[in-house]
Amino acid sequence: MHPFRKAVEAGDMAAIEDMLADNVVFTSPVAFQPYPGKAITGAILRGVSRVFTDFHYVREFGDPGGRDHALVFQAKVGDKEITGCDFLHFDEDGRIDDLMVMVRPLSAAHALSEAMGAQFERISQEAAGA
Repeated sequence: MHPFRKAVEAGDMAAIEDMLADNVVFTSPVAFQPYPGKAITGAILRGVSRVFTDFHYVREFGDPGGRDHALVFQAKVGDKEITGCDFLHFDEDGRIDDLMVMVRPLSAAHALSEAMGAQFERISQEAAGA
């Protein structure tokens, strides 16, 4: 099991954030602009953990010696079931420097967008306080 998967499924936010490079870029499935930096990425991931229920990974893809990894997940946002994939890229130090998330179906993506929008003031405050 990939260490990122293990940390996410355990809800270990400290371990997840320890895996992020300072210059990580988070690409959201529901926002146009990517979010650069460890503070905002960590805050977004904490927000997502508050929004998703029944979260679990169902598949992993990646070259054990490579720098790219993909984790397919399922969860719920409200009453909508969502399927998504976390695409991870690791820098030369083994930290995540690129994290892109994609989700489906569209109705669940809309629900995720609304739920995260409701979290965004808190996310911004958490990132500013980091």
